[in-house]
Amino acid sequence: MRFFKTEIQVFFTALMFYTRIPCPKWVNHDPELLNKATRYFPLIGWIVGGFCALVFYGASFYLSKEVSLILSFIVSILITGAFHEDGFADVCDGFGGGWTKEKILDIMKDSRVGAYGVIGIICLFLLKFYLLLSIETRLIPLILFSAHAYSRFCAATFILTHNYVRENEDSKAKPVAKSLSISNFIIAAIFGISALLVFKCFEIFILLIPVYIIKILLGRYFKKWIGGYTGDCLGASQQVCEVFFYLFFILLCQFI
Repeated sequence: MRFFKTEIQVFFTALMFYTRIPCPKWVNHDPELLNKATRYFPLIGWIVGGFCALVFYGASFYLSKEVSLILSFIVSILITGAFHEDGFADVCDGFGGGWTKEKILDIMKDSRVGAYGVIGIICLFLLKFYLLLSIETRLIPLILFSAHAYSRFCAATFILTHNYVRENEDSKAKPVAKSLSISNFIIAAIFGISALLVFKCFEIFILLIPVYIIKILLGRYFKKWIGGYTGDCLGASQQVCEVFFYLFFILLCQFI
């Protein structure tokens, strides 16, 4: 009974931290629970991707494919509060405008969005839109569900493979998980990878390799410039891996 109570608390911590979905008042940002909640990060992808898939599926009966996709994007933003998109914009600003570790971190901590961030977000959504637009309508709900889950797993692995680089926390620094045990990594992997089972096609698991390679390349880039990751880096990695999931899926469909 105590085990289930703890797991419920950890899950709600993940739900509260990664989404805007209302949670019980007793849930808080306890650092220990936040670290444990990382194992449910891909499961949050199930929830977000599931809502996006349902909205697209329902809207596609009455509206155009284009409008249905935009509605699914809006739902994703509403559910997460643009949490990961904000991280992507901050990374664009930080790495685009900073030339030293200190400057990059200072820019990413700034709540204002600069030119690099605005341009990056526009390019990101245009790429998402046109990539999904080129996928068969019947497959889009499946790709939305699986991409949201697996991209969050890829982002979560940074906590295991890289170091958190902010030395001084303040009110402007976003809270973030800083440790990931092997057991939590395995749980996250199960949720992230099993989401691809919705396709009922073994070949789809080939996507795991190139998308994770993108994560590795991002990790090398972050390590080169700032020595590790920040919360913004995790959000940006989720967005980038999600986009590349769509891209590699299109390429894979040309060969199977």
